[in-house]
Amino acid sequence: MESVSNTPEAPNARTPGSEASDGEPLVAVHGLTKLFPVGAGPFRKPSSFIHAVDDVSFQLGHGESLGLVGESGCGKTTVGKLLVKLLEPTDGEIVFRFADDSVAPAADDPWDSAAIRGRLLRSFRRRVQMIFQDPYESMNPRRTIYDIISEPLSVQGMGDVQYRVDRVLEILTLVGLAPAGAFLFRHPHELSGGQRQRIAIARALVIRPSFVVADEPTSMLDVSSRTGVMSLMQDLATELGVAYLYVTHDLAVARYMCHRIAVMYLGKVVELAETEELLRNPLHPYTKALLSAVPVADPGRRRQVPDIRGDLATPIDPPSRCRFYERCPAATERCLNHPHPPIEEKTPGHLVACYEV
Repeated sequence: MESVSNTPEAPNARTPGSEASDGEPLVAVHGLTKLFPVGAGPFRKPSSFIHAVDDVSFQLGHGESLGLVGESGCGKTTVGKLLVKLLEPTDGEIVFRFADDSVAPAADDPWDSAAIRGRLLRSFRRRVQMIFQDPYESMNPRRTIYDIISEPLSVQGMGDVQYRVDRVLEILTLVGLAPAGAFLFRHPHELSGGQRQRIAIARALVIRPSFVVADEPTSMLDVSSRTGVMSLMQDLATELGVAYLYVTHDLAVARYMCHRIAVMYLGKVVELAETEELLRNPLHPYTKALLSAVPVADPGRRRQVPDIRGDLATPIDPPSRCRFYERCPAATERCLNHPHPPIEEKTPGHLVACYEV
C-alpha cells in the first residue's frame, strides 16, 4: 500500500452522502449473501458452503463513489459481481432506482435485481457496467479497439454505424486517447497497460451507465499510468454523473477515489464511514490494523506493528460468532458467546460491527 497520509484528497469531491436529491439512493443492498457449495457432486448435496458474502447491507447515492477494501478473499469482488448480475445472490435484496425512469419496469418503480430477466436484463445492462481488474485478459486480442468499444452499442441496438463510429471517437477522446482515429483499428497488443485500461473504461462508459463497478482497475498498472487512470475516472464521474463501487485493497487509492469506505473481513462489512472520518478515526480493530500496516514515507518514523495475531480464517462454514474473534486484540467472552455483531451507527454516519466499540 502507498502511504495514506501522503496521498492527496480526491479533486472535485462533493459532500458525501448515500442518497439522491429526491431522498432515494441509486442502489440499496440489504442482507446480501452469496454461498458457494463445497463437496457437491452429481449424486450428492454439498456438505459445506463458502460464505463469500454474508449479510452485507449498504446504500450508494447518485454520483457517489463507495470503496470496498479488505484482504484478498474477503468477498469484495463477489459483491461487485452480484451487483452487476454476473452472479446471482443466495439471499438478500439489491434494488436500483435510476434517475432515468424511461427504461424502468414501470413508472417510478425500482429495479429489483432478482426479478430482472429477458429484455429487462438488456435494459439493466445499459445502466450498470463493470471495469475488470486485468486489462490484458478482459479484451479479445483478435478484435480491434473499435469492435471492443462499439460492441455494447451494437448489443443495445443504439444508433446506426455512423452513430457508433462517432460515439467511439467521442469516448476515446474523453478518456484521453488522441487522436482518436489513430486507435480505431489497432489491436489490444499494440497498446500499453495504461492505454488498455483506458479502453476498458471507455467500453464501460460508452453507453452512459449510471453505475459502474470498478474492480481494482489500477492494480495491474505502473505508478505513472495508475495516477492518470485515477484522475480520468474522477473527471468522468464529475462530468457524466457516474456512481462507482470501487473495489480495492489499497487504502491510498480508496482515499483518492471514494466519498465513503466500507471495510470487509471474511464476507462481512465491519466498518463503514465517510473516507476522511474512517481514516482519521478508525473504530474496528481490523480497520486499525489495516491502517497501521500502511507504509510511511518517512524512513525515520517508527511504524506501529499491527496488533493482530494468526492468519485469515477459513470462509468455509465459519462459526456464528464474530469473524475476527481469533485475531482480535480486544476480543471478550461476549464476542465468543454471541452471534456476529450487527453493523450499527456508533457516531453520526459511522457504522461499526463490534461489541467492544
